[in-house]
Amino acid sequence: MAKNTYETLFILDSNHYARDPGGVAKQIEQIVTENGGTVLVNRLWMEQKLAYPIDKHQKGTYWLCYHESEGSGLVDMARGFTLCESIIREMTIKLDPRLVEPMLANARGESFNPSSSSSSDDDDSNDTSDSDDDSEAVDDDVVASRS
Repeated sequence: MAKNTYETLFILDSNHYARDPGGVAKQIEQIVTENGGTVLVNRLWMEQKLAYPIDKHQKGTYWLCYHESEGSGLVDMARGFTLCESIIREMTIKLDPRLVEPMLANARGESFNPSSSSSSDDDDSNDTSDSDDDSEAVDDDVVASRS
């Protein structure tokens, strides 16, 4: 079965995270790997007051995790996230394959140059048309909106 790339955004209990930031990150990575996934990027996004209280939590730590997984493992992975005390909420979305490299580069804090990563596409762009130009335009939009 083919693996897809997913982005999971967590809202973590800020008190748990403040006490053991490395432990919380390791728990998330462990849940992903136990369910057949591979963590590509796992990092803190920000900490802020929540728009409304969730289980009496006024503040949350936002954590981003990009991982490759088979779709069949996502249900067990979501259950593992639900059972983890440090995680208040989580949301997983499947990334469009055209957006994976720019999203990962942005998450790593690197700049993304579409022409350098798709050199074979550049060779083909002389032969074809607008479809390659459209995908590069979408990639540029994503990089601009995420930075």
